[in-house]
Amino acid sequence: MTPGSDGKSGIRVWDLPTRLFHWLLVALVALLYASGEFGMLDMRWHFWLGYATLALIVFRVSWGLFGSQTSRFSDFVRGPAAVGRYVKAQISTNAHFSVGHNPLGGWSVLALLLSVLLQSVTGLFASDGIDTDGPFSGAVSGYTVKLMTRLHNWNENVLLLLIALHVAAVLFYLLIKHDNLITPMFTGHKQGGPLDSPRFASTWLALLLLSLSVAAVAAMVWYAGP
Repeated sequence: MTPGSDGKSGIRVWDLPTRLFHWLLVALVALLYASGEFGMLDMRWHFWLGYATLALIVFRVSWGLFGSQTSRFSDFVRGPAAVGRYVKAQISTNAHFSVGHNPLGGWSVLALLLSVLLQSVTGLFASDGIDTDGPFSGAVSGYTVKLMTRLHNWNENVLLLLIALHVAAVLFYLLIKHDNLITPMFTGHKQGGPLDSPRFASTWLALLLLSLSVAAVAAMVWYAGP
């Protein structure tokens, strides 16, 4: 183990904004599913939770462009060659240490973000045809509403599958590869690896980007009207 910059064991991998985003998204998706499928909350809550999720995804996209090194898309979204080399290393005796997301996990994260984004956007135009309509369903044609509703329902299953694969991968690394990916998402630190810590962006920048994301979604909701 190598000492982190703040004296904790291991290397600092994840910043606070990324960790908060991760667990807030977990909570929001769980509540959205509970309210949408089981009626555990009023559907008004489903919409407000959807707005919060959309704001969170907009923040994560901006943080993926301007945030800390391990949170940037340029750091973990790799081409097929890099993914192939990583997979080959996993089935050989060559150890492969990834400070942040590994090349395969990077695509998993991207797929999850895109699926959640699609679910949030289609929900704005979806309708159950009875008493629940998305805020923008009245601004588009009936065909568009039906298409968005179909995509919203279809993508729900895709998202559940991606979440299941994500959880399975984390458990595989924990139980088979003995690589704990869960604890670092709480503490921000990971054992082993290089001495140098990744570059981290300011928390103030994260607050600014989050504020802009929330303001953009709030303006959209206000524009849609009651």
